[in-house]
Amino acid sequence: MKALLVIDIQNDFLPGGSLAVADGDAIIAVVNALPSHFDLVVATQDWHPAAHRSFAASHPGRQPFDTTELGGRPQVLWPTHCVQGTPGAELAAGLDQHRIEAIFRKGTDPEIDSYSGFYDNGHLKSTGLADYLRGRGITQVYVAGLAADYCVFFTAQDALQEGFATFLLEDATRAISAEGWARARAQLVSQGGHLIRSTDLLLPA
Repeated sequence: MKALLVIDIQNDFLPGGSLAVADGDAIIAVVNALPSHFDLVVATQDWHPAAHRSFAASHPGRQPFDTTELGGRPQVLWPTHCVQGTPGAELAAGLDQHRIEAIFRKGTDPEIDSYSGFYDNGHLKSTGLADYLRGRGITQVYVAGLAADYCVFFTAQDALQEGFATFLLEDATRAISAEGWARARAQLVSQGGHLIRSTDLLLPA
């Protein structure tokens, strides 16, 4: 059984958003073509309190993309983004949500960031995604969305650690940093992840 994980395709990560990923809107049509090839489709949604500690605005004198520590872990300080209940936190209007059966919200604890759809960055609390997938008989997960070098990568990495065969759809994601994505990509492959393109799924058998 195969699941498609649609990661954080939200307005703030699209061009014009507060933490825009270059060309992020280009993946929407690719993602919209995929659901019929899967047994299950779920999504994640960054859902931050307004004063989240990962925001540069929560650290007087610091600028977006500075680095600090949160709870003893390195932390990039981000522009304020995906604040609960704001238009920027909404899933993109162009994203076809008809096949999305569940949405897992993350980043809700103001004291710790959550890149992965499975856990916060300290692996202190689970979102329940792994148990949900196992309960639906899922053995393979395919990861798409934003951004490749952060939330998509960490979701794929945790999927591997949870025992799922994991495939990252390279044409259905975009990265914040080309260098960061190159590192993440190599790490994912070294851990047993698979890099494929949507055309590998869409081609007739």
